Amino acid sequence: MLSRTADHLFWMARYTERAENTARMLDANYQLALVPQSDEYAALGWRAMLSISELAGIYAAGHARMTSRDVIAFMSSDRDNLSSIISCLGAARENARAVRGSITTELWETLNTTWLEAQRMLADGVLERDPCEFFEWVKFRSHLSRGAQLGTMVKDEAFYFMRLGTFLERADNTARILDVKYEMLEQRSPLAQPLAQSLDYYHWAAVLRSVSGFEVYRKVYRDVIVPERVASLLILFADWPRSLAASLDEIAQIIVRVRTARSAPAEAMALQLHADVRAALIGDILRGGLHAWLTEFLLRVNELGSCISRDFLVPLAPEPAAAQSQSQSASQSQSQTQSQSQTQPHAA
Repeated sequence: MLSRTADHLFWMARYTERAENTARMLDANYQLALVPQSDEYAALGWRAMLSISELAGIYAAGHARMTSRDVIAFMSSDRDNLSSIISCLGAARENARAVRGSITTELWETLNTTWLEAQRMLADGVLERDPCEFFEWVKFRSHLSRGAQLGTMVKDEAFYFMRLGTFLERADNTARILDVKYEMLEQRSPLAQPLAQSLDYYHWAAVLRSVSGFEVYRKVYRDVIVPERVASLLILFADWPRSLAASLDEIAQIIVRVRTARSAPAEAMALQLHADVRAALIGDILRGGLHAWLTEFLLRVNELGSCISRDFLVPLAPEPAAAQSQSQSASQSQSQTQSQSQTQPHAA
């Protein structure tokens, strides 16, 4: 397979998964905002979400206040935000259009219809009327896209590069969703502590629901919701498809299937990350600090994504040394620019 074709398929899947996970994160924060709490603590949730997504600076440049309405619009419908849901759905559609002959009609029609319907729903004011309706619809359309892949695609290299993009993006976003809560715990003031602790059950329940893990938690633990078990489920429970361990299981298997003569560095990096997560114990992670562990994990996932691009795909354009970071927003900006340029016949 041509590296450019594989690149489009990989990013098509990543953008679809990114749109879904952004919807999940927004939905969780919106539900939490409905729980009685101080305005300061409610704003802390939105601030933590933007911080974990590496978008706080971009948001602050265009917004004077931190309000749920403004953050939801920024993360959902702002076309100037390359990480917004509408931007991700548009990028997924453009990458699919560029390799129309490599995907099935069912998959193309799913992605194209999603893009068209998303624009219509936003124009009709769905975010002002009922944001949760839009978030649920985005999640459903992402499920439909994966169903079209699994139900209609031949399991060849095209299929595996799409799956590789899906699970790499899922690992990144599941870690960020979990880290949002711990970012809030670290930032809340001592005066807010008693109230925040009384709301913890609702917050952790919302986190679980945001990753479709609430019923799974009840089935696995059959007990009250506690942070240690939530973290263990999202990180280490390999039998649940949205955990970090499960995502890395898939990445490790796929990267071996699509190996090439020059892919040894990416393969070694993926297998090492997979082995480290599978060998981890939740007690050790928490003693060393969950936020620190998740930060290192995100750095390694970002590095793996760059290595996969270098060894298999069209490499991302290098950043200036002063601007280099391992943030999600940087990789999103690079990949958005890359996906747009690659749809042109003269792209390198």
